[in-house]
Amino acid sequence: MLYLYNTLTRKKEKFVPLQKGIVKIYSCGPTVYDYAHIGNFRAYVFEDLLRRYLKYKGYHVFQVMNITDVDDKTISGAKRKGIKLNDFTKKYSNAFFEDLEKLNIERVEEYPRATEHIPEMVKLIEILLKKSFAYEKDGSIYFKISQFEDYGKLSGMPAYASSFAKATEDKKATADRPSFDTQRQACPPKSAAGGRRREDADEYDKENPADFVLWKKAKEDEPSWPGPAGKRGRPGWHIECSAMSMKYLGESFDIHTGGEDNIFPHHENEIAQSEAATGKKFAHYWLHCKFLLVNNEKMAKSKGNFFTLRDLLKKDYNPLTIRFLLLSTHYRHTLNFTLGGLSQAEQTLRKLSDFCLNIKTYLHPRRASKVSFKERIKRAERDFEKAMDDDLNISAALAALFDLVKDINKAISEERIGKSDLADAGSLIKKINAMLGILKFDSPKEIGEEEKKLIRQREEARRERDFKLADGIREKLKKRGIILEDTRDGGRWKKIC
Repeated sequence: MLYLYNTLTRKKEKFVPLQKGIVKIYSCGPTVYDYAHIGNFRAYVFEDLLRRYLKYKGYHVFQVMNITDVDDKTISGAKRKGIKLNDFTKKYSNAFFEDLEKLNIERVEEYPRATEHIPEMVKLIEILLKKSFAYEKDGSIYFKISQFEDYGKLSGMPAYASSFAKATEDKKATADRPSFDTQRQACPPKSAAGGRRREDADEYDKENPADFVLWKKAKEDEPSWPGPAGKRGRPGWHIECSAMSMKYLGESFDIHTGGEDNIFPHHENEIAQSEAATGKKFAHYWLHCKFLLVNNEKMAKSKGNFFTLRDLLKKDYNPLTIRFLLLSTHYRHTLNFTLGGLSQAEQTLRKLSDFCLNIKTYLHPRRASKVSFKERIKRAERDFEKAMDDDLNISAALAALFDLVKDINKAISEERIGKSDLADAGSLIKKINAMLGILKFDSPKEIGEEEKKLIRQREEARRERDFKLADGIREKLKKRGIILEDTRDGGRWKKIC
């Protein structure tokens, strides 16, 4: 039975989907004004792991991830380039999907773009206006936090909301522009490039400094759309996610995911506006991924420790190695990302690849095995699943996997494991990898005819004891990403991880 830590209840809960056998998930996606960085991808890899494990357990998964293509950052970026908003965001949307493919992150079922769902947002805002949960002021429309009694239940900040609600009783307490300290509390911090963004902090003409914008009045030099109450403008960030999630998943769905920086105010505001409009529980399970640090420091361009995926690929790191490092720490623990850790992850993945190659090479042992490893393999599978069922405890799950690899490798070296057991071990590795997505299984078809010819020439050179030629061919192939190994049963090749 799968248990997940629910931010809403602050405890692990048995996962029971609303509809038997089907899981509906909404994940906060990128704001496409720059290339996404590895902190963003830590969350996307975690969400991919969750998705794959639910499928591993037999669920049908329907997942939605939004693309925020209209906000202050995208608009200012388009202005700087002197191009249309859609042309500007298309470049970074395409880059995002290219990066997902490199990291072997599965495509979800829907990637709705904010600009293509304006009518749904307008309709939702009109419902909030009708129910008196929203109000218009100077052309913009705001959500009235004091009207929603449960505000703060996700983040645990009800005192924050109530303290501002009292300020509405005294108009003098809500001047056009709040003090610096008040402004800092009312508005969340800026996010890094390519990540999930914060609510804009440029609107202060509202009844309560804590109220958040649903619809921003039109400006002459910005894109705008026909809006609620006849007000032309553009949507606020929070309303985008509520409208798009409800369109594709319904008014109430199973799981909402994101980074811990989304908890307040974004996800808190999503709950408020969604539940105020529908009267139903919005998402039943809230899962949040912890921050990623680089060398134990917050990532920042000024510190020289800011990495996009593309930065790391230029340093010749394999994308599956990056994926492995990003998923190898439990999602609710802070991940300290270092280049040294990336090198260690590369070595670990290579060992796992070598194990898979060992299974192929030693599939026909020289003598029959009298020892059965079937129970050992089944125990490893049980231990792996038990760990993953405990809120995706990936560290314990990987430990179970590598303990099995160690035991099987030892048995192979001692020639005391049979063909059937090796086949079972290989099947388990492939089953687990379908969920982890960290290996690509090589086959001879994946190298060209020229490389095959070089391998045959090297074998001939070794037979004729021309070791200088053999070593030269080995180095030539290595530069092409192919490693040659000499075993008791002859030579074998493998792609470098």
